[in-house]
Amino acid sequence: MKTHDSVDGIRHSLAHLLAAAVLKKFPKAKLGIGPVIEHGFYYDFKLPRPITDEDLREFEKTMRGLVGKKLPFSGKKITPLAAKKLFGDQPFKLDLIKEFQKEKKPLTIYITGKEGQRSSAKNQRQSAAFVDLCKGGHVRNTSEINPDAFKLSHIAGAYWRGDEKNPMLTRIYGLAFKTKEELDDYLAFQEEAKRRDHKKLGPELDLFTFSELVGAGLPLWTPKGTLLRNLLDDYVWGLRRAAGYSQVDIPHLTKKELYEKSGHWEKFKDDLFKVRTREGHFFAIKPMNCPHHTQIYARRSWSYRELPQRYANTTKVYRDEQSGELAGLSRVRSITQDDAHVFCRKSQIREEMAKIWRIIETFYGAFGFDLGVRLSLSDPKHMEKYLGNPKTWKAAENELRALVKERHATATEAKGEAAFYGPKIDFIGKDSLRREWQVATIQLDMNMPERFDLTCTNEEGEPERIVMIHAAIMGSIERFLSVLIEHYAGDFPVWLAPTQVTILPVSDKFSAYAEKVNEGLTQHGIRTELGGANETLGKRIRETELRKIPYTIVVGEKEETAKTVTIRTRHVKETETIPLEKFIEKITKEITERK
Repeated sequence: MKTHDSVDGIRHSLAHLLAAAVLKKFPKAKLGIGPVIEHGFYYDFKLPRPITDEDLREFEKTMRGLVGKKLPFSGKKITPLAAKKLFGDQPFKLDLIKEFQKEKKPLTIYITGKEGQRSSAKNQRQSAAFVDLCKGGHVRNTSEINPDAFKLSHIAGAYWRGDEKNPMLTRIYGLAFKTKEELDDYLAFQEEAKRRDHKKLGPELDLFTFSELVGAGLPLWTPKGTLLRNLLDDYVWGLRRAAGYSQVDIPHLTKKELYEKSGHWEKFKDDLFKVRTREGHFFAIKPMNCPHHTQIYARRSWSYRELPQRYANTTKVYRDEQSGELAGLSRVRSITQDDAHVFCRKSQIREEMAKIWRIIETFYGAFGFDLGVRLSLSDPKHMEKYLGNPKTWKAAENELRALVKERHATATEAKGEAAFYGPKIDFIGKDSLRREWQVATIQLDMNMPERFDLTCTNEEGEPERIVMIHAAIMGSIERFLSVLIEHYAGDFPVWLAPTQVTILPVSDKFSAYAEKVNEGLTQHGIRTELGGANETLGKRIRETELRKIPYTIVVGEKEETAKTVTIRTRHVKETETIPLEKFIEKITKEITERK
């Protein structure tokens, strides 16, 4: 039967050892499933009581004892009848057996230990062997598992088969690697990721908050957070304006007929917030902007000479996300999109997409992101999931491939990842922890112009079908900011920091000079805060460090006499005393160049 000497084989084998350890402590536990996941494994159980960290430590100890016994893993095929008998007291296993039987899939079991020591699933708790319904992928024996290279990490609740109508199970997660060094490195990485968690840093830096009275998934932005959003949006808009875009504005409501015509209603109607007016009219709160933008284009007829038409619109959309899926700014119900749509001829597709590509490279280059490229294409085996016909899709996908080639880029192809109305180029950014995030996207849409009958008049005076390009640079400002906060650990570059400089007088005696310095900075558009002198200087400096302010200016008698300022740079112990004008020149350059 199937063995696996890779790390996946180790992780799968440890999932079985975890189940054996749980059964030792809780003989009447009911077993769910125990798959391999990234960095480890999990196993689902129905247990007689909630478990604690002490239980996890006990399970780990039992698992290490089993590893030390050099137990073999062996598998064999089994009939549905024999499987039902073997797992007669395991309802979740019986559920799986019925499903496999219905789908006519072969059944296999894997034994951990010597099979001769096992008689049935009902008494395996007291035997040396553990049996599980499993398709395989294990180590040959437990000696191939490093006992110091795994750890049970945490627990969570999970509905059986992911259905809330089913029983809630206890899911135990584990981490597993080939070596202790790999485990230690990952645990250190997790600690650093926890330190950078935007859900923690955002409120600490006073960027956003949530209110139970407003509702989950609906972030409220403070003055500092709003400034941050506006700085990012202004940057994107400046790049778009230079590329010939015009700003438009649209309402947050629409008649459902707009989405019926676009095709969104059929696919997304369960994800929409809906409004019934007192006169009985039915509206939907918009979950996307593209259908509205088609109606701006459709307001009049266009000559081919007037194309492309480029519309940009930063606006909120709303989606009825399930409560369990909400996560800080990463998954919200109120989503701000820096959305743009280009209406152009087919001959203009590549040039317009190349302009967007350059905007994306410039924008993400300012943050130090490495960008990878993914072509998200249709699934040719399931074209019923998409609008339009296969011929149109093939033409659109070939246009994207041609653009990737022109840009001398390397792209992975992901079948089935396209939007339902068209293929797209997704840009994958790597942050400072080398984590990958899907960020910007360029989508080519030949279907919506067809559904809304969007045309231009060509050289012969005939109507010509146009195409539509969807372009989001940040995508969702909320999600992008969640990535950016963690990328910088809250230490935003000077140009982006809500407060760029704080000025601290050594004592009240020098408050007047501190105010003069503050005035000189603000006159040059530098964002400042003027600190008081009611605490010790050391305590006030530590506070500015905690607030992650890029520069702290300290002024006292020496600085006032010489008309200078003493500069403390964030996370740097050494200070520098220079004329105020020189500091203004230095920081203005950093802001202008977005360093």
